[in-house]
Amino acid sequence: MNQALALASHAAELGEVPVGALVVLNGEVIGQGYNQPIASHDPSAHAEIMALRDAAKRVGNYRLPGADLYVTLEPCMMCAGAIVHARINRVIFGAHEPKAGAIVSRQQCFSLSHINHRPEVTAGVMAEQCAQQLSDFFKTRRLAKRLNNL
Repeated sequence: MNQALALASHAAELGEVPVGALVVLNGEVIGQGYNQPIASHDPSAHAEIMALRDAAKRVGNYRLPGADLYVTLEPCMMCAGAIVHARINRVIFGAHEPKAGAIVSRQQCFSLSHINHRPEVTAGVMAEQCAQQLSDFFKTRRLAKRLNNL
């Protein structure tokens, strides 16, 4: 999760919401990503999607059975769908996302009866650090906005 936090810090440096993600297979990082929808003008460029794309390119297949996804923030519905399609074995996330979390907070997408793959979930890993990183980012952003309006 420390590596995912470092990726999230990079996103924050670029003005993106600080979320980082890693895909790990057999103890090896095979994909990594950080939020970049603003810079890439791509609403799907969430950290999870970027990490899944990176991993899929490296292994030469969009299916990633046996792989685990580490992410600093609970995935949204879009990312949950991609995780299911990629056949990720387990999702390990840090901070809960009370507004848009699709794994445990708002919906339980992996529990829907019609999906054909159900990843395991480990929630709250380094939750305080992950949540603090997000909180600090938005606090700084609000302060900058107030200063600009003076």
